[in-house]
Amino acid sequence: MDKADAKKALRKALIEERLNLPDRLERAEALQRVMRIWLFDRPDTVIGAYWPIKGEFDPLPVLHRWKEDGELHGEPQRRRIGLPVVNKQHKTLTFHTWYPGCPMEEDAYGIPKPKDTEVIVPTLLFVPCVGYGIGGYRLGYGGGFYDRTLATLQPKPFTVGLGFTQGYVDDLEPEDHDEPLDAILNDNGVVWPV
Repeated sequence: MDKADAKKALRKALIEERLNLPDRLERAEALQRVMRIWLFDRPDTVIGAYWPIKGEFDPLPVLHRWKEDGELHGEPQRRRIGLPVVNKQHKTLTFHTWYPGCPMEEDAYGIPKPKDTEVIVPTLLFVPCVGYGIGGYRLGYGGGFYDRTLATLQPKPFTVGLGFTQGYVDDLEPEDHDEPLDAILNDNGVVWPV
């Protein structure tokens, strides 16, 4: 089995395992607490995230609360949350404002995205992890959208992977195009940097 096939098999096994976690709800609640504590002192006012698919952790409830907390504290610049919209031509992502109840539509991959909302540039970006390993490297779905986007975003946002402990891969080997994340959080706490 070559490296590409091995990665594809690993991706499939991790997704299947994640979908069948008997305690996924408890793990999600733990990761929500970790994320809220981690965000507490961050200066960011524009955060990019993702719409959860295939059993991924859902960061949106925590981010909505983060946004409301900022408004309750009367911060001078309102907090904004962005979700990715695929640029089919460049195979990169732009981030469009999201809020509960905003108009949504499905993208080419069947994933909900904000419809006709403002484009924003996040200073902090939460990235989903199918798997993750030492050095801040993540295993995604194989499309390379986040790697291409991170290579072009200016200024480059602080990147944080989100995943369950089940997604840790001890011997995950990054490829040349893989962009390491600045931090990784899971249901046990901060995994990277150690």
